[in-house]
Amino acid sequence: MAAEKGGRDGGVQSLQRAFELLEHLADTGGEASLSELATLSGLPMPTIHRLIRTLVDLGYVRQNNNRRYALGARLIRLGENASMQFGAWARPLLAELVDEVGETANLAVLERDEVVYVAQVPSKHSMRMFTEVGRRLLPHGTGVGKAMLSQLPVDEVAALLSRTGMPAYTEHTFTDPKALADELKKIAGQGYALDEAEQELGVRCIAVAVPGAPVPAAVSVSGPSGRLTADAVGHIAPVVQKTANRLAQQLPVG
Repeated sequence: MAAEKGGRDGGVQSLQRAFELLEHLADTGGEASLSELATLSGLPMPTIHRLIRTLVDLGYVRQNNNRRYALGARLIRLGENASMQFGAWARPLLAELVDEVGETANLAVLERDEVVYVAQVPSKHSMRMFTEVGRRLLPHGTGVGKAMLSQLPVDEVAALLSRTGMPAYTEHTFTDPKALADELKKIAGQGYALDEAEQELGVRCIAVAVPGAPVPAAVSVSGPSGRLTADAVGHIAPVVQKTANRLAQQLPVG
């Protein structure tokens, strides 16, 4: 009986270590060597090698030509389904936000260096903003993306931008890393991000990061600049912050 219990415990420990290795790979930008994983995890090299080979065989990790290991394609389906479930769970709170401010509400997450919109509740105005659920954009050019980036370590933001570049969506998009870094500091200080026609001309967006989310996430309100005026930002931003905090308090964890 004791041997059986030990076997089960060993299995659970291996499962925990395997997931920790996947998280370490994600933290390094998605690619690392065995020695780097050993340093990050503190596990002995034989254990690392055994776990990685199992993850490779299952498709959750792949070995590149440079003999470094990267997150595997099989994780994509899991991540996308989890993101959509997160969006479905959050939708009632977004509906309450729309009722309170009268503009379209969105929820987005950061996935594989991109902003992915996972939920939206449109406003009742005939002229309203539609961002398709599932749409992917680079974070530097969106309010939700900047809100999420403002919560990440500076070196992680720099690494992400080096991978994605900073193409312009409009003439107002941030395309200079230094200017964006200054903007992110401002966002972190005031607690919300503004998209001033940076992703789409004529559109203003107020976005707030969801604190403590299992992945970087942000909620936003967007609308025509003529209706979502600079004066309106002052009273709408606190409402978006309240929704983000409610989302954080009700996160479906455990």
